[in-house]
Order: sequence, then C-alpha cells, then structure tokens
Amino acid sequence: MNATIRDAVRWLAGVKRLAVLTGAGVSKESGIPTFREAQDGLWAQYDPMEMASKDGFLRNPELVWSWYEHRFGMVLSAQPNAGHRAIADLEQLFPSVTVVTQNIDGLHMAAGSTHVLELHGSIRRYKCLSGRHTDYSLADFADQDEKPPRCPECGEIIRPDVVWFGEYLPESTLQQAYEASLRCEAMLVVGTSGVVQPAASLPRLATRAGAMVIDVNPEEDEIAMTADLFLKGRGGKVLPQLVAALRAQR
Repeated sequence: MNATIRDAVRWLAGVKRLAVLTGAGVSKESGIPTFREAQDGLWAQYDPMEMASKDGFLRNPELVWSWYEHRFGMVLSAQPNAGHRAIADLEQLFPSVTVVTQNIDGLHMAAGSTHVLELHGSIRRYKCLSGRHTDYSLADFADQDEKPPRCPECGEIIRPDVVWFGEYLPESTLQQAYEASLRCEAMLVVGTSGVVQPAASLPRLATRAGAMVIDVNPEEDEIAMTADLFLKGRGGKVLPQLVAALRAQR
C-alpha cells in the first residue's frame, strides 16, 4: 500500500457520509471521449456549440439528432470500468454514499451505484422540446422514421434529456448535490478538472462544511490545490486500490 492510499484509508476511518464527485475522466476510461474529443472524424467540421445548444438544435434538428445518435451508440457499447465498479463498492463500506456526476452516460447506475445525481442529465433519457413529457427511451420511437422523432403525447420534436449550453441544471438535482456536499464528512473527487461550474464549487462547499476532500486525477488540477489529499492516477487504477485497502482495515 503506497503512502497516499494509506493516508486516505486513515482519514476515511469512521466516516459515515461519503460524497463522490465524478467528471469526464471517469467515462473516458470506458472509451467514451470527452465532449470536445467527440468532435472528430465526420463531426470535426461542426461547431460543438451547434451540437449542444437549443438554438443549434432548432436551426438544424436533424443534424443535431444524428450527432446524438452517434454519441448514444458509443454510450450503448460502453461498459462500466474498474473506477465505476469501485465507486459502487464503496456502498458496502460506508453507510451513506452519494454520487454526483457530470457525466450523462448512466454508467454509474450500470455499475451498481444506487444514489446517483446526474447534474447534466442523461443521454439515455429523452423528452419533448418543451419538457412537458419526459422519461422516454429510444425504444419509444422505434416505429418512427423522422429525425428527430415526435413526442407521442404532444407531437413536439424530441430532444435528449441533457443540459445544453445556456440551460440551467435541474434545480432539484442541483439542490440535492449541494446538500450532499454540505452534509458529507468526506468527498472523493474523481476525473474532473474542477473548472466547470457549478460542479466545481461542490468540493469547496464540502471543505467549508468541515469535510475532508480527496482528489483523484492523473494530473494535479484546480481541486488538487485545495484538497486535503491528492491521489495521482486514473480512477480505474487508484480507486480499486483504495477499496481493497479500506476492506483490509475492516
């Protein structure tokens, strides 16, 4: 056991309420490129803002829908990695674990995590443009050829249930994330650069509330500068080591 893992185990001893904040680095280990990395190949000629804004969608709904079909195909073929599974395993070691994620792929739930707050929504869910009818899956439009398909209830075009540029995060989800940050005794931050707000503010909230913050990342980032402990490495490598060490201490 290396020294930083040993320190993390010591600091996590006795913790009952754990929060985990994850970003694109966790999904990348499952082969899902970050948002801007996805603008390659066929899609390199398009402005990312056109693919992830309501205005861009309204200007060319068929194009944007096709881009999301491309993204959905990558998500559908991806599997939870060792980092996802280790985060799910934390539920066996702590009485309360809340996962707050910036990722839209649903892989935390697929790995077995039971309390996941998806700050930016999910590419696995769809809703009508006005947001009145929600919680559709692609299977609900299997009999439609139109791109994008139409809402079965109101006839509006369907969009992914994700947060686009210029949109607010889901109020209830964000409030729960704030509460988890303020109530936790420790927060693990994994695979996020700590620059995208409001997610970047959550570790600072946890710190101000008296929680210890442990940052896991291949390189030091904004969060590492204020965290109590920095564990250098990919989540898929570091987190299984941490879980194994925590189990050995039980």
